[in-house]
Amino acid sequence: MLALIRQDRDLRVDIVRGFALWAIFVNHTPGNWLGYITPRNYTLADATEAFVMLAGYAAGLAYGIVMDRQGWFFAASRVMGRVFTLYVAHIFLLVLFTAQVGFSAERLDAAAYLDELHLDPFATEPYRALLEALLLRYQPSFLNILPLYIVVLAMFALAMPLMRRPWLMLALSVGLWVCARAFDLTLPSWRGEDWFFNPLAWQLLFFIGCAIGYRPPGGAALSVPWRPWAGALCWLLLAAGAAMTVLIYFQWDFAEASLPAFAPFLAAIDKASLHPMRLLTMLALTYLIAHGIPRDAAWMRTRPALLLALLGQQALPVFCAGIGLSFAARLALEFSDGWAVQAVVNLVGAALLVGLAVLTAWYGAEKRAVRRPPPPLQAPATGDSR
Repeated sequence: MLALIRQDRDLRVDIVRGFALWAIFVNHTPGNWLGYITPRNYTLADATEAFVMLAGYAAGLAYGIVMDRQGWFFAASRVMGRVFTLYVAHIFLLVLFTAQVGFSAERLDAAAYLDELHLDPFATEPYRALLEALLLRYQPSFLNILPLYIVVLAMFALAMPLMRRPWLMLALSVGLWVCARAFDLTLPSWRGEDWFFNPLAWQLLFFIGCAIGYRPPGGAALSVPWRPWAGALCWLLLAAGAAMTVLIYFQWDFAEASLPAFAPFLAAIDKASLHPMRLLTMLALTYLIAHGIPRDAAWMRTRPALLLALLGQQALPVFCAGIGLSFAARLALEFSDGWAVQAVVNLVGAALLVGLAVLTAWYGAEKRAVRRPPPPLQAPATGDSR
């Protein structure tokens, strides 16, 4: 299994992404005790911010090389091929998740599942709901991350040449983020609800990742040097964010009663349009991890770290499987949420995610092996042999 992990890349990226995928599975399982130790409980950023930013990093690194070698048009076509793959994966996940929840709601006489997960349109207007889902204008709960990824990746296909001028690319991205927040700009949806993740705002995290990941030929990658005062400021920001997270999610009544002037600011820290505090939190975490963890740290070659790296390297299938497994885990925990069921749900869920990552990594390795041309046959030597 460990031989399937590509260790010739920055394992910090893969490990963080693998941890984010595991956290998404845990956080999407109501009643899971492990949800209390995931980052969403002590930072203003969570696994989604990490997932989007690292997706941008991977895109800038991989497709930037293709663009520099074979031109923008070829690289953009590769990006749009990936967009199509993501779209197919989203539709497959939508069908599977809808069938899973609908069957459970019928068998367990729990129609509340449909309402809670915003799948009730399939009961009232199934044909219209399917059409709007295909157009990405209707997104049930838990099925809104891939549409965000699809849109920002399509935007990236057009903006790829700007990676050669990273500060201009970031300035334009910041401008779009500001306009999206200031003027409430978003993409249209079916029932008048805004996108849960507004792509016009969240693209900023993606393009920050692109700027960091791109390696210009003959030049240096974009980087922010370490400064002790900047590190201290990041830790201060994270500490303030932890306090605000506790107030928002665990002590809201206290915040409203005792901090009436500050409570409106806390209430305005939205996720849909990437509030500045969530953005700054993610940037602070990135700065500290990039400078605080060496690329060749020995612990990243240990088995637990490499398992997370394996999940991160097979992000798409692991993410899709995690969504389906999270609802199955929810059903199990609603039957019994004792420690034994908690242990089984989390161990089995993690084992299945790792098993799927192993399978997809093995299949990918086999495909790459088939593509390699066989070595040329050597002509037999002629002449006398003595």
